[in-house]
Amino acid sequence: MGAGGTLGESVDLAEMWVNPWPLLERLRAEEPVAWVPAANRYLVTRYDDVSTIEQNPEIFIAREEGSLMYRVMGHPFLRKDGEEHRAERHAVESPLKPNAIKRHWNPIFERNAADLIDALEQRGGGELVADFFGPLAARNLAHVLGFMTDTSGHAPDAFDLSLQVWSQSMMDGVGNYADDPAVWAQADAVVAEIDAEIDRAVARVRVTPDESMISAAVHAEYQMPIESLRAAVKMTIGGGVNEPRDAMGIAVYALITHPEIRARVEADAALWRPVFEETIRWVAPISMYPKMVAVDTELGGVSLKPGDKIGVCVGSANRDERVFERPEEFNIDRDHVSHHAFGGGPHFCGGAWVARASVAQIALPELFRRLPGLQLAPGAAPRERGWVFRGLLELPAVW
Repeated sequence: MGAGGTLGESVDLAEMWVNPWPLLERLRAEEPVAWVPAANRYLVTRYDDVSTIEQNPEIFIAREEGSLMYRVMGHPFLRKDGEEHRAERHAVESPLKPNAIKRHWNPIFERNAADLIDALEQRGGGELVADFFGPLAARNLAHVLGFMTDTSGHAPDAFDLSLQVWSQSMMDGVGNYADDPAVWAQADAVVAEIDAEIDRAVARVRVTPDESMISAAVHAEYQMPIESLRAAVKMTIGGGVNEPRDAMGIAVYALITHPEIRARVEADAALWRPVFEETIRWVAPISMYPKMVAVDTELGGVSLKPGDKIGVCVGSANRDERVFERPEEFNIDRDHVSHHAFGGGPHFCGGAWVARASVAQIALPELFRRLPGLQLAPGAAPRERGWVFRGLLELPAVW
């Protein structure tokens, strides 16, 4: 490992979890490829360097030695490269394409959002992360995966909590660098529950194929080993709850604290998509992901060697002052510059179109339409936390 400057060496991850923005700004300015002992990797914080990583998957590879993801989830295709990655991704991605979403999933997403808002409408207030954003993300994902179908026998809310617990427990395990036995025990328990649910879904779709990811994999030309399928499903649960949940939370918070933008959006439905894209640029729900260096190379003036670990800080890249004017501001009228919130290259987020449809096209417009006067609860001060995954811990609101 190479030696970095004093700024990277002094990084406190606990501070980053609370508020990463000041430190990320300094890293971009002073040490854009910084060796950070606390994270045991180089953090890459500038937009152009992140673009270089995404455009060169043969140099910056997904298969990271010693990743705790393998301990928790197995080896999902997100952490594979080349033909192995391509074949496994292709086996599961047809249900995630725009045509499938428009034809099959949008009506389900609409029903799920409507059912959850029905329960909120007459209450006049609530905590939206727990009452809406999290349950909706989980319920939608349960359908897409194939856990909840018209023939599965599950109630509509069967996975609202389970998938959230599963996702958080696995994410806790993936970050369990302290080797806490209690964290491993919880992760192992939820993995056993997920494997059992996958096995039930596999048995069902072998007999009765459906539109789900698990069914697509079971009936694909390339037959994924069951352990690869299980790992792919766990990986999808890990990100497929967090990303839409946190995107919804940040978007709602942005609009209720920017009334002039909110008025424009509520008067023009075409602006919901720019709201979504600016939301995940402003605060990327998945703000950092890992890579590993495969060959001797240079990035941002720093010499890197095979085996060096990288933290690709897309949340920082999306606030790079060299690319985005006043990046700390929420502004839906920006000139078109692609953000990095969904990654790029062959590992571009497979759930991007699902997120855009379920959040921008359905959940956000319906929430503001049916909860008129939606505002922060009096005295509420929502907390935004995280630097690997970032979102609101709670959003107390009234309507």
